[in-house]
Amino acid sequence: MKAQRLVEIIGSDFYSGVPDSQLKPLCNYLMDYYGIDTRHHIIAANEGNCTALAAGYYLATGRTAVVYMQNSGEGNVINPVASLLNDKVYGIPVLFIIGWRGEPGIPDEPQHIFQGEVTLMLLEQMGISYFVIQKETSEEEVYMAMEKFRRQMQEGKQAAFVIRKGALTYEREQEYQNTYPLVREQVIERIAEEAGADLVISTTGKASRELYEIRERKEQGHRCDFLTVGSMGHASSIALGVAVNQPHQKVWCIDGDGAAIMHMGALAVIGASKPTNLIHIILNNEAHETVGGMPTVGSSIDFPGVARACGYPYTVCVNDMDALTRELHEARRDQKLRLIEVKCAVGSRKDLGRPATAAKDNKKQFMDYIKEQEVRRQ
Repeated sequence: MKAQRLVEIIGSDFYSGVPDSQLKPLCNYLMDYYGIDTRHHIIAANEGNCTALAAGYYLATGRTAVVYMQNSGEGNVINPVASLLNDKVYGIPVLFIIGWRGEPGIPDEPQHIFQGEVTLMLLEQMGISYFVIQKETSEEEVYMAMEKFRRQMQEGKQAAFVIRKGALTYEREQEYQNTYPLVREQVIERIAEEAGADLVISTTGKASRELYEIRERKEQGHRCDFLTVGSMGHASSIALGVAVNQPHQKVWCIDGDGAAIMHMGALAVIGASKPTNLIHIILNNEAHETVGGMPTVGSSIDFPGVARACGYPYTVCVNDMDALTRELHEARRDQKLRLIEVKCAVGSRKDLGRPATAAKDNKKQFMDYIKEQEVRRQ
C-alpha cells in the first residue's frame, strides 16, 4: 500500500524513528511531508530514545505518537516498553511501525535471521498487539486493524504494524548528499593500508562491506578484520574489549556517525579506560546511508569535543586525504588513545557486494589470528 495512505489511516502528527530500508517508502514520505521538524518528525539516536520521545509527546499533548524502526531495534525498546509504557506502570499508548527483516522464508543477511524469527514473539512477550502488512493487504484491512488499535491504546496499551518486504510504496525517491569531498571507500582503503596487519573492527553496514571488498581486491585475506555485521552502535565497545585484552596489538575501530550516536555512552567508557593501543575512527557522512540515506544529527555534533570531554587524550577532525594520511600515520606510531573524525560524502558504488564469509567463520579466523600473534610474541 502507499505510505501516504498508511500515514493518513494512522492519523498521528508526530513520528520518531531510526531509518530502515524496509520502511524506505515511509521514511521518504515523512521527509517530503515533514522534513526534520522537532514538533512532527525526529530521527532519534536509537529506538529506545524514539520510544521515550513518544512518551513525552503523549504526556504533553494527550495524543499518540508513532515510532518507526527496523525489527533489530526491538531490543532497544524492551526496557522503555516494559518499565515506562506498560499499562502496569504508566499506561502510555504508542504505535510502532516495524520493518520485518529476516522474515522466515525470505533470504536475508545473517544478522537478521534470528531477529526475524523472534520478531512477532518479542511483540507478544511485551504485550504489544500487531498486524502484519504485506503487498496484498488492502487499505480496508489496515483501517480495521487501526480501529482495533485505537480502542486498545485508549486503555494505555501499545500496538504495532509489522511491514513485510515490498509492502509499502512511495513514488518519489529522496536524494541525500553533502558537500564533503572524501569518498568513504577510499578513506577505508587508506585506513587499511596504514593498519597493515593490525586488528581492525568495522561497524555494521556499508563500511564493513567496503572493507571486505578492499581486502578481496588486494588479495589480503580477512583474518585481521572483525566485521560487525549487526549490533549497530557496538563496534567501538567490541574494539575496547579487544584492545584491553590484547595490549600488545594495535586496534583500529572503523565506526560510523549513526552507529556512534546510537550508543554514544560507549565514548565515556572508552575515554575512562584510555587504552593506548586503540584508534577510534568515526566516518561521518551525516547520514544513515546503508538504509537509504536519511540524515543523522551528525551535522550538529562535535565528535572530537564530545570525545575530549569523555577523556580521550587526543581528538581531531579531518576532511581531506592529506590530513587523514598524516593523522593515521601519527596514530600508527603513537601510544595513545585517539579519536579521528573523518567527514565523508554520502554515496557508494552501485556494484558494492556483501561479505561472502560466514559470520562464524569471520569470528574464528579473527580469533585464530590473535592466537597466532600471541604465539609469535612468546
